[in-house]
Amino acid sequence: MVRIVFRDVAGNAQEINAEPGVSLMVSAKAHGIAGIEAECGGSMVCATCHIYVDEPWFSAIGAAGPIEAEMVEYTRHPRLTSRLSCQILVTEAMDGMEVGVPLSQR
Repeated sequence: MVRIVFRDVAGNAQEINAEPGVSLMVSAKAHGIAGIEAECGGSMVCATCHIYVDEPWFSAIGAAGPIEAEMVEYTRHPRLTSRLSCQILVTEAMDGMEVGVPLSQR
């Protein structure tokens, strides 16, 4: 399992164990992470699984592809390190990764 830490806007952290090969969104939903609604189930049409990926993790996993980047652009509070968690497959290299959940999703 891969340890991932989700933080809300108040700085409260919730650590989960995610399975490699599964999307970060699926792992977040399975652990009840508040703010990860994933209304479209990972079809990349709603952006309700928007997260902020902390550095240096963002550089390691890379930026969003063009369709994902367009979806992120329409979120309420996009940042340079915004991603859709449905588009991030968990790998062993992500162990210890920290991400934030936007205020607009709380």
